This record gives sequence, C-alpha cells and structure tokens, in this order.
Amino acid sequence: MAQPGGWNQQEQRAAYGLSSIYVVRMMGLFMILPVFSVYAQGLPDATPLLTGLALGMYGLTQSIFSIPYGLLSDRFGRKPVIAAGLLIFAAGSVVAAMSTSIYGIILGRALQGAGAVAAVLMALAADLSREEHRLKMMSFIGVSIGFAFALSMVLGPVLTRFVGMSGLFWFIALLAILALVILYRQVPDPAHSFFHRDAQVNPTELGKVLGDAQLLRLDFGVFTLHAVLMAMFVALPRSLEVSGFAVQQHWELYLPVFLLSVPLMVPFIILAERRRRMKQVFIGAIAGLMVAQLALLSMDNTVWTVAVSLVIFFTAFNLLEASLPSLVAKISPADRKGTAMGMFSTSQFLGAFAGGALGGMSYQHWGDTGVYLPGLLVIAVWLFLAITMKNPRYVSTYLLNIGRIDPAGTHAMVAKLVAVRGVAEAVVAADEGIAYLKVDLHALDEGKLLQYSIN
Repeated sequence: MAQPGGWNQQEQRAAYGLSSIYVVRMMGLFMILPVFSVYAQGLPDATPLLTGLALGMYGLTQSIFSIPYGLLSDRFGRKPVIAAGLLIFAAGSVVAAMSTSIYGIILGRALQGAGAVAAVLMALAADLSREEHRLKMMSFIGVSIGFAFALSMVLGPVLTRFVGMSGLFWFIALLAILALVILYRQVPDPAHSFFHRDAQVNPTELGKVLGDAQLLRLDFGVFTLHAVLMAMFVALPRSLEVSGFAVQQHWELYLPVFLLSVPLMVPFIILAERRRRMKQVFIGAIAGLMVAQLALLSMDNTVWTVAVSLVIFFTAFNLLEASLPSLVAKISPADRKGTAMGMFSTSQFLGAFAGGALGGMSYQHWGDTGVYLPGLLVIAVWLFLAITMKNPRYVSTYLLNIGRIDPAGTHAMVAKLVAVRGVAEAVVAADEGIAYLKVDLHALDEGKLLQYSIN
C-alpha cells in the first residue's frame, strides 16, 4: 500500500528507522559539547588542549574509518557492519564513562568515532529506496541530523545535572544499544545490496573529485564550519561559567537560541532555492559567522550578549549546514555525487578534530581571544573562496531506472535523455540499469522522461 509522499511501506519504515539511528548516534557525539569543557577542569591532568582533543577526537577516527566501512558493507552486508560500528561506539562510551582521567575520555571518544557507520547507513537507505524516492529519503535523514544536534545542546546540560559526566556517557552507551534494537526491529532487510554511485564513494573517482576546485572550496567550507564550532565549545561553556551562569543551566540559553535560529533561516532557504540566490545567501551566511565571531571576541561575556551572538551564529550555521550539501549535489557530476559527498563528510570530521585540538591549544595559551580570533581569520579566508566560487547550476539529482541495456546503446540512451526538456546532464550505468541525471525541476518534462523508466 502506498504511503503519504509516495513512499511504500518499506521506504517509510526505512526512513523512520534509519533517521532514528542517526538521531541517537549523533546525540551521543554531541551531548557533551555544551558541558564537557567545564567538567573536564576537575579531571586529573586535564588541560584546555587535552579537553579540546577529547571533544574533537571522534572526528579524526571517523574520518579514517568512514569510507572503509562503506566498502566493507558492499562485501559483508550493511546491517552487520552497522551493528559492529554501533558496538564499537557503545564500547567507546563505556570506556569514557569508566575513565577517571582525561586520557581515558580521549580514548573513549576515539572509539566512538571509530564506530563510523554514517556512510553505511546512507548506503542502506539507498538499498531500501526506489530511485525516484532516494533524494527524498536522504533529505529526510538530513533533517533528523539537524534535529539531533539541537536536541543535544539542550539535553546535555539537563542530563549532566542529574547523572554527572560519567552518567552522561553511560546514557550515550544505552543510546547505541537502542540504535541496535531499531536496526534489527524497525529497519527492513534489503532484497539486494549493491554499489550506489549517488550515495557511496567510488575510490577510482577520488582523484577527479579532489581535482575539482569548486568542490574543494565546499570541502574547505565544511572543514572550517565544524572547526569553528568545535573550537567555540572549548571556550564558551567556561566563559559562561565564569560569568556566573552555572553549566547545569546552559540549556536555558541553548533552547531559545535554537528556537529562534531555526525559523530565522527559513526565509533565506526559500530565497536561495526558489529565488535562485544560492551564492548570495551562501556568502551572506559566511559573513554572518564572521559577525558572530567578532561579537564573541569583542563583547563582554554576559549571558545576553552571548545569547545574541549565538542566535546570529546558529542562524548562519544552520543555513550553511543545509546549503553546503545542496551545493555539493548541484556542482558534482551526476555519477560522482556519492564520492563528492564522501570527501565532503571526511572534511567535516577532520574539521571537528582540528577545531577541538587547535581551539584547545589556543585557549590554553591565549584564552577566549585565542579561540575566536583565529576563527574569524579562517572564516575570512572561506569568505574569499566563496566569493570567487562559480554560480551553481540550479539542478537536482534525479535517478531513473531504465533497466539494464547493451553497453553499445549507452550513447544513444544518453542522447535521448538529454533531449528531454529540463535534463541538463545524463550518465547511464548500463550494468546497473540506472541513469544518473541532473535536472532543473522547474523546467523538467517529467512525463516524457518517465517514458524511459521501467517502473
């Protein structure tokens, strides 16, 4: 039976199940952000540098293991690899919960990141969705990630107030077990698992993706965005504590900040996509980050001034979190989107690690200024790169199941597809029976295009 939005029952179960796994796993990574730098001061041998390493260490191991896990899942199956990753994540949480030193928590966070199953979850989402609904599935999961981050900022201080830092890590371990239950109780088993060019990294295409100057600009952008975020949370919780705002109350700041920043970004999303002002909005959001960093650098650390700065920061941050993947999808060739997104995600994780490590080192030597001033400078470099970026094409990825065809007929099929109004680019994978397209949805003659589909 068809479900709302055109999903069948399997796609609906997969969407909710995989999104739930993403939510609980991302919460496990982010719930310590708003509180850890304060609590770390009571740990033996803790320094701001080691505190920053503990915050960002998951990014280093996640960047190392993410792509290999995706490749392993092609061979051994999606669910076994996801289950192994979640168990490693749970083990890391237990190590951190039982640790009495900062070094143990660094090790625990490294293990959490080593359970890097995000790429495999996306591959499973591709296995469980029909080509015409895959983009919708990925978007649904993407929204859940943003929700998990906002929820983490609020729940972290609340839970820590009642169970302490050790209890918070135990709670995170329980979340990983909950994700395992969801995986095997809620998420369907795919009938077939195979490589998806739009959702997975193709190692043979890495050189071409890394040689694309436009994609590298976006990789640098997401690296910077998450480096600045992680560095900020080395300094900000301590600054709020010094100003008299107890860490257990920090949720009272983050809740209204997110309630304001999320709706504030919506008009800009509409302007970027519907009014085709993507580059202008993108540049404006980067400038907004600069304003927020400058405000945190220049103002006193009273709660009200910090709150205003954070509303500006997270409005820009949320807007960029939505815009950057969209730009990668628009700019990358039709058959290299998965590889481009894989390198984009790797850059994001490396940014989190670099921000934690460098932010901690800078805070140790120069305090708040050492965190926000370098952040301001690196955002300025990003702003220059964004200004020199080409205007993106206003196209979307579109997959068409054309059935397996004789390789000799590939060129003829491509010619037919690009002749359809609204189709800007077509790549036909004859062995897969899939046509990877870039289309202008506003101009697309979908009825004519679907004549070539076997669905």
